[in-house]
Amino acid sequence: MSPAIRLGPLVFPTELAVLIVAGLVGLLAARLFSGKRASEISTVLWRALLLGLVAARLGFIWQTREHIMQDPIQALDLRDGGWAGMAGLAVACVYVAYAALRAHASRPALLGALTLAAATWLTGGYLLALTPQAQPALAGVTLQGLNGAAATLSEFQGKPTVVNLWASWCPPCRREMPAFERAQAANPDVHFVFLNQGETPAAVRQYLDQHAPSLANALLDPAGDASRMMSNRGLPATLFLDADGRLMDVRVGELSSATLAQRVEAIRPPTASRP
Repeated sequence: MSPAIRLGPLVFPTELAVLIVAGLVGLLAARLFSGKRASEISTVLWRALLLGLVAARLGFIWQTREHIMQDPIQALDLRDGGWAGMAGLAVACVYVAYAALRAHASRPALLGALTLAAATWLTGGYLLALTPQAQPALAGVTLQGLNGAAATLSEFQGKPTVVNLWASWCPPCRREMPAFERAQAANPDVHFVFLNQGETPAAVRQYLDQHAPSLANALLDPAGDASRMMSNRGLPATLFLDADGRLMDVRVGELSSATLAQRVEAIRPPTASRP
């Protein structure tokens, strides 16, 4: 399953599509269950959705507070995809339960609509969850170093690995580069690999010299094979592999330092401690 859906020039994560579908299911169920009181039930569900989204974001901020405190403006940047989904679902359920207690006649419709929406969200998330791949196709892509030597991702097995697909002409790629540069320096137990998509060695070397001189493991993918193999033409895209080279997660879109730290922690072995 592709980690993103592309509609013309727009690329957005599949988890956002699941959330939208779940919300529509809940609203449709409210109309079917509540009859004349559909408007009242829909209002409650909209409020539950908004409260849930706020709670999910606040939960993420709390979980990554050490990184957020270094740059508080990250808390307002929703593009990074940082959410604590279960915290949001819990708050939405509590609000709907409260609304149901206040409006006894609406209780079956409210609880039924919430149950269907939550079931849709959980089932969609389960079905779309990325199954760890023992041998990702990307591992066989022949790449090049900035010096022209051949390279492959298989060289980086043995440690958890983060692979960033980027280009210097891509604004979000440029914005997230400092976060990757800091993360690479702070996590010596994790490989960070940067696959440039389709640019010349001279252009990549010039950009890195000017904007990310300490960045290591920059490789070239001249034909953009990595993007095509991931069924994704949107940049940036970041792949997270465990120490055995299994693909564990894919993030399409810009990452903040907090979201990057959260996902790096998820691919570490359970007994590994932060250096």
